[in-house]
Amino acid sequence: MNSTAQAEAAAAAAAGAAAMKEALRIFNTELWTLYAFGVAFTIFRTYARVKAVGWRELRPDDYLVWLAVALYTTQSTLIFVAVNHAGGVANNSMTVAQRAALDPTSQEYANRVFGSKIQVVGWTFYVCLIATLKISVLFFYIRLMEGLSRHFRIRVWIGFGLVGATFLASILGIYAPCQPFHHYWQINPDPGDHCQAAVSKPIVWSTFISSVITDIYLLIVPIPMLWGTTLRLAKKISISIVLGAGIFVLVCSLLKTVFVETDPVNGAQLAGQWGVRETFTSVITTNLPMIFPLLKTWLKPLMGSSIFSTKGNTKHPTGFRTIGDGGGGDGSGVGRSRKGTKHTADSLTYSESEEQIINNNNVKMQNLDTLADSS
Repeated sequence: MNSTAQAEAAAAAAAGAAAMKEALRIFNTELWTLYAFGVAFTIFRTYARVKAVGWRELRPDDYLVWLAVALYTTQSTLIFVAVNHAGGVANNSMTVAQRAALDPTSQEYANRVFGSKIQVVGWTFYVCLIATLKISVLFFYIRLMEGLSRHFRIRVWIGFGLVGATFLASILGIYAPCQPFHHYWQINPDPGDHCQAAVSKPIVWSTFISSVITDIYLLIVPIPMLWGTTLRLAKKISISIVLGAGIFVLVCSLLKTVFVETDPVNGAQLAGQWGVRETFTSVITTNLPMIFPLLKTWLKPLMGSSIFSTKGNTKHPTGFRTIGDGGGGDGSGVGRSRKGTKHTADSLTYSESEEQIINNNNVKMQNLDTLADSS
C-alpha cells in the first residue's frame, strides 16, 4: 500500500512537472513571437517612412520607436529570465507559515529574491516603454497638425505634459511606497502588499490610471477633428479605427489590473501574460498609422480600386487623406526636399495633391480650419 501511494505521488509529481514544462514552452513561444512581430512591425514602419520621404526627412517619432524597441527588448529579456531562471516566483503569494518555513539557503529562496528584484526593474522598463511610445504618438500628431491654427497644437503640447506627469506618477508608484526599499525582495517576515512588486496596489493602480488618462486623451485629440471634416463616412470610420487602435492597449491594461485584484493565487501570473500582450499591442498601434498607407497601396490591386477609391470631395485634410488613401508611392519621393514644394493645399488640384502626399507622406491636417469655419 505504501509503495502504491509513493508511485501515485511520483506519477502526480511527474505529471505536474510535465504540465509546467508545457506551460513554460507556450509562454516562451508567445513572448518571443509577439516580440518578433513587434520588431518586424517597427522595421516595416521605418521602411514605409524612408520609402516615402527619405532618411533626411525622418522626424522625432521615427527615431523614438527605435528607442522603444530597445526598451521592449530589455523588458522581454527580463520577463524571460524571471520566468525561466527564477521559476516565475517572487515574494508574493505566500502564507505566513510558508514564509517562516522557507530555508534562506534554499534555491527557492534565492529564486524568490531574484524574481522580486526583476519585478521592480521590469515595472520600471514597462513604464519607460509605454511613455516613449506615447511621446512618439504625440510627435506624430505634431506632424499631423502642421499648418493648423495654434489652439490645435496646444492640445498636443498638453498631451506631452500629461504623459510626463503620468510617467512621474507611475515611477513614484514604483519607488515611493515601499520603504525601506530592500523590503521589495524581503521574504520573511511578510513585507506587506506595498513591497510585493508583482501585486503591489500602488504600482498596479498608478500605472493603470496613468494608462487610462493618457490613452483616452490620445484618442480625443485627433478623432473629434476627423469627424468634423467632409470626408466620406466610410473613410472616417476606417481612419478612426487606425487612430483609435490604442483602445486595445487600454483593454489589456484593464484585464491585467482585474486579474491582480481578483485572483490572489494566479493573478500575478495572468497579469504578467496580459502585460506581455499590452506592450506588444502598444508597439503595433503606435506604428500602425505609418504603415496603413503602404498596406493600402499594396492591397489595392488585390481588393479592387472601388474599396480604396479616392474620388470625392477635394478638400479633405491632407493628413487624414494620407492615413486613409496613400503614402506608399513608388519611392520616387525618397530624399526629395520639402523646400521644393511651395503649393498650398487649397491651390492644388486633387491629382496634384494626391501625388504630393504619396511622394512625400507629410501627414498633415492643414485644411481643417477652413473646413471648420465653413461648416
